[in-house]
Amino acid sequence: MKKVLTIAGSDPSGGAGIQADIKTITVHGLYASAVITSLTAQNTTGVYAISDVEPDFIAAQLDCVFSDIFPDAVKIGMVSGEEILEVIMHKLKQYRPGNIVIDPVMVSTSGRELLSSRALKLMEAKLLPMGTLITPNIPEAEILTGLSVKTEEDMKKAAKELALRTGAAVLVKGGHRKSEAADILFRDGCFTRFSSPRIDNPNTHGTGCTLSSAAACHLAEGKSPEESIKRAKEYLNGALKAKLDLGKGNGPLNHMYAVKQEGIKEEVKVDRIKECPESGIQNK
Repeated sequence: MKKVLTIAGSDPSGGAGIQADIKTITVHGLYASAVITSLTAQNTTGVYAISDVEPDFIAAQLDCVFSDIFPDAVKIGMVSGEEILEVIMHKLKQYRPGNIVIDPVMVSTSGRELLSSRALKLMEAKLLPMGTLITPNIPEAEILTGLSVKTEEDMKKAAKELALRTGAAVLVKGGHRKSEAADILFRDGCFTRFSSPRIDNPNTHGTGCTLSSAAACHLAEGKSPEESIKRAKEYLNGALKAKLDLGKGNGPLNHMYAVKQEGIKEEVKVDRIKECPESGIQNK
């Protein structure tokens, strides 16, 4: 079984972050391991508090995973502080995993800043060049490149600029545009356009986490970045089309839409040892 490690923040409401990553990896049939960088108090209405995990403890988590269940791909999400970034980069250099997908999370869907300005500079200079695939949305691409991104041509310019600067493949996601939901990849001097009809669903909490985790799954299985992104987008579109409606705000996706409910096959026999009230348990 292929293995994917997610390094990200925790979302107690289950829609984004570590929880969304683990659901996505599991549904794809891969083994998920997780290193938590930050605890958040959030739900579908917003992010209300953040508590970063101590860098030494993050290092201990990474050592435990890499020394025992070495991942075939690594996905990196929310990393809010410089010291945490330093620890992650040090461990990536130490263990040298392949297939590193970086989702440069900077601002939550509700508008909460999740990355300090000093940490952003460090991410740009040192972490992004370690990536196999970087997946910024349009606002993140604007911050990382300093370019205004309004059109698909702007997306191409931003993807190429960031790819040439980092050496990674770069996917600029077009979900923030109101027209067709097209994403632009720049890799090895070539552009690839991924398009699909826009899905009418206001519940989009965790879409970035989900797409990057799904792409990491396919990279772990040896697929090309192009094929990995195509399949990740197909999964994301299915999760959006399922139109799960939970919470009072921007709700989560239905990560489990593709799971077939075949039931549990193993049988456990229950014998009553002495007279007792009816339990409702039935043997097959």
